[in-house]
This record gives sequence, C-alpha cells and structure tokens, in this order.
Amino acid sequence: MIIETEKGSFEVDLYDSDAARELVKNLPQEISMSRWGDEFYGSLNNKVECGGDSLRDVFETGEVAIWPDGNALCIFFGPTPASRGEEPRMISPGAGVGKIKGDAVLFRDFGTSLKNVKLRP
Repeated sequence: MIIETEKGSFEVDLYDSDAARELVKNLPQEISMSRWGDEFYGSLNNKVECGGDSLRDVFETGEVAIWPDGNALCIFFGPTPASRGEEPRMISPGAGVGKIKGDAVLFRDFGTSLKNVKLRP
C-alpha cells in the first residue's frame, strides 16, 4: 500500500491479516489525519472489519493499524499520550495492518494535521 501526503509518499508492507485484506478492498481513498502525540489517525470512508485478527494496544514505531472504535487508519511514529514509556500505544485495541518501509520518525516533522492523504494499493 502507498500513503501519499503533501510531505512525501510512504510504502507500507502489509501483513497477511483480515484487516489488511479488508483495507485493500476499500482502496483507493482520500482522508484527512490528525495528530495525537506521535501518531496520525484519520477516519476511513468505509467500515474496515478486522475479522479474526488479534487486537492489541501496543505497536511498533512505523506500524500502521486500524482502530475499530473510530474506523480510523493510524500511523505510529513514537509514543502517544496513552503510552507507558516509549512504545506507541492506542487508546483502545486495534489491528495492525502493516509497517512503513523506511524511517517513520519523519512524520514528527509533519505538524498537527495532514490533509488530502491518499491511500492506494
């Protein structure tokens, strides 16, 4: 999957998971994203079901996930307000869908919001 922002494009290696397959079925789409600590999140246009995936609240830097409670795509690049230490943590459990190739820490320089984020297969 490719995430295109006004700041650059990022390739995501998708996991072999129900949520990742469901997300791809709903691409392409364009969303806006807000920042919460070192996470960007944005509501998806269509409901993405996580199926039988295991949900968790702790992720790795660079991981991309679906937050079912908000039907949102999340990009983790460091700790969030819910973190205990340096790990990225969701406010409630979600499903990992992949990991950004390269340095996700670059997102720290992207301000408080991202408009017109394009998600494509």
